Amino acid sequence: TTTLAPLSYSQTIDGMTGEREERFFHHYNMPGYASGEIKRMGGTNRRETGHGHLAQRANEAVLPKVEDFPYAIRTVTEIVSSNGSTSMAATCSTCLSMMQAGVPISAPVSGIAMGLMMGTDGKYVILSDIMGPEDFSGDMDFKVAGTPKGITALQMDIKLSGLTTELLKEALNQAKVGRLHIL
Repeated sequence: TTTLAPLSYSQTIDGMTGEREERFFHHYNMPGYASGEIKRMGGTNRRETGHGHLAQRANEAVLPKVEDFPYAIRTVTEIVSSNGSTSMAATCSTCLSMMQAGVPISAPVSGIAMGLMMGTDGKYVILSDIMGPEDFSGDMDFKVAGTPKGITALQMDIKLSGLTTELLKEALNQAKVGRLHIL
């Protein structure tokens, strides 16, 4: 969902460098039942905060200047089922929701989750659009979001001691193909 309001509704952030106002903020909600878990309903956890922030960063780059669109923008993603990258679903749905609400973004944004399965012999497979099992058992979870012109946000979790430049380049190229396909 996207909600528009006057700039006076911008969110005040009390950060390490003092107070600042943000006119765009994204909230990501994923109750336990979405992933088959039993947990108490309450405030957001670390995962929800991180996924929401990733979707927010991915879409901030395409927002209109405040002079051209003087509104505070709040987006919310409600995840009700999960067997894939819900943060990339949040990234795509946030963009679509803002477009539907009439926010004049500069370009559409999509995101894709990449995975890596590394063998003991050094051979590897890069996976596109990973699902739950690959995320849990894989050696890398790499999220790439952006427009047709470039990347707007990245997030990587690796379970290896390091990645080669060649492997990372291959993963980024494969992610670009996937993002453009989604768009």
